[in-house]
Amino acid sequence: MKTIAFIGLGNMGGPMAANLLKAGFSVNVFDLVPEAIAQLVEQGAIAFDSATDAAKSVDAVVTMLPAGKHVKSLYLGSVDQYGLLDVVNSDTILIDSSTIDAESAKLVANQAAAKGIEFIDAPVSGGTAGAAAGTLTFICGASDAAFEKAKPVLDAMGANIFLAGSAGAGQVAKICNNMLLSVLMVGTSEALQLGKDHGLDAKVLSEIMKVSSGGNWTLEKYNPCPDVMESVPSSNDYQGGFMVDLMVKDLGLSQEAALLTNSSTPMGALARSLYVNHARQGNGRRDFSSIFEQFSKK
Repeated sequence: MKTIAFIGLGNMGGPMAANLLKAGFSVNVFDLVPEAIAQLVEQGAIAFDSATDAAKSVDAVVTMLPAGKHVKSLYLGSVDQYGLLDVVNSDTILIDSSTIDAESAKLVANQAAAKGIEFIDAPVSGGTAGAAAGTLTFICGASDAAFEKAKPVLDAMGANIFLAGSAGAGQVAKICNNMLLSVLMVGTSEALQLGKDHGLDAKVLSEIMKVSSGGNWTLEKYNPCPDVMESVPSSNDYQGGFMVDLMVKDLGLSQEAALLTNSSTPMGALARSLYVNHARQGNGRRDFSSIFEQFSKK
């Protein structure tokens, strides 16, 4: 593969496209924000006036969009507008790294398959830091053949590439992971605050729990208590990182998925309620570890 079209150059998509350029790919770019396009052009990308123009005659397309409705609109088009499936070559591999509902991913995959085109749902884990460093985890739903074909592109942007199953499986695995992450963040926050309320040093308590049975990723990599860990959002007034609004979105997807299979997810439902309340208090654009403040004494 030589030429990649990248559609959606936000906080995640921009760094991902930059890593494709660093890996030696020619990258066509499009975004609704001109400034986002300009930043990639400065790094060697080729700008296009529309997503469909960018995607013509390329080896692969990578998309990073906000929600399922945007993915369906882009790929499937509408009555008066072509979608990507109408313009790409049959041998172009389509990779959607948005986090959306599994049913939308399956719909696009089925429509693509009907035209002989391979589509992969490949949501990511690792946040903006992982996108910049090229260390993202890609969680893919695809055929074995499509997965192998896409790996050279994914390897340029990530460090861990998984095939979770067929179409839609990547999205299911991603929302399961983020639901668990939210529960861990809430639990870690309330445990640390409980210790602080009893006079314990949060940094010492974190070190104790990290090597004990309560150890988890949030303690090791993303401590929610301010000034316990350097270079994480909690020590920067919860700026940067993964926004509360995005966690609310992902938790909503997890509960929608639970309803489809009559699955019991009481902790996920409670975490969603806590995060929705936190967002309503004006914290939507802050990092999701700011949930710690829901337990701290004012």
